[in-house]
Amino acid sequence: MRQILFTDLEDIRVGHAQNLEAGTGCTVIICEKGATAGVDVRGGAPGTRESDLLNPVNLVEQIHAVVLSGGSAFGLDAAAGVMQYLEERGIGFDVQVTRVPIVCAAVLFDLTIGDHRVRPDKAMGYQACLNATENQCSQGCVGAGTGATVGKILGPDRAMKSGLGTHAVQVGALKVGALVAVNCLGDVIDPDSGEKLAGLLDEDLSAVADTEAVMIAAYAEQKNRFAGNTTIGVVVTNATLTKAQATKLASMAHNGYARAMRPAHSMFDGDTIYTLATGHVTADLSVVGLLAARVMARAVAEAVKNARSLFGLKSHCDL
Repeated sequence: MRQILFTDLEDIRVGHAQNLEAGTGCTVIICEKGATAGVDVRGGAPGTRESDLLNPVNLVEQIHAVVLSGGSAFGLDAAAGVMQYLEERGIGFDVQVTRVPIVCAAVLFDLTIGDHRVRPDKAMGYQACLNATENQCSQGCVGAGTGATVGKILGPDRAMKSGLGTHAVQVGALKVGALVAVNCLGDVIDPDSGEKLAGLLDEDLSAVADTEAVMIAAYAEQKNRFAGNTTIGVVVTNATLTKAQATKLASMAHNGYARAMRPAHSMFDGDTIYTLATGHVTADLSVVGLLAARVMARAVAEAVKNARSLFGLKSHCDL
């Protein structure tokens, strides 16, 4: 097994657009030839678009793009720009009078960072498509990771800056990669070493504390102190999968969240993973799934390791 670039996966391009002053942005993963897709939403506060059509019992077999966006529910507007870009190029589901691009999307909450009045919109989604490339994908405070933060259990003063990360591997002809914008309630852990990379800062703001310990100590409190989270990601493989298998793959990939984020899938996160299968290689789903969990866990770690300080928030590199 060897590490490759996320964009080494066949038939995909990745583009980012962001507003650093406002602290928000979006990322698009384009598959113009279409890809079999699945989704698994685990968190209790999700924001998604076109998720129901990925149910294996529904008609559409392939999608053409996934959008990850900041801006909370407002950020779903970015998908309209991606639809415009793809329709202009004749890409989409044929409905005779035109082709309807199938564009799924998920959003994270970053409205408390920067300027909440500026959100990813149709124009930003279109720009992300114009920026899409098959070259190496940028990481850190770009695209959907621009306003991402972690460790917010005790408020913004002890939170840290996060971002967007990728990781991909190849085994023989099989390729599996993950791209994720990490905006979790809790702490991010290196899945290999167990080191706390980012999250809730201790009282002197010099090291990562323990979000789960804080939550356990306050178990009887019912008020929603934790709003403003959600980690959203995509797993791409060149394996040949059915819609049902792609859905199962999304479920298996969530193991990567659980390995790298503590806690994961809380009622105050909207944790979501989409999967795309481009259909070039025959592979056992269980193997693809275990690799998906591995690359997702590493991508979560890369998101915080590549982030830099913004808006007065410390990042991993500051520690």
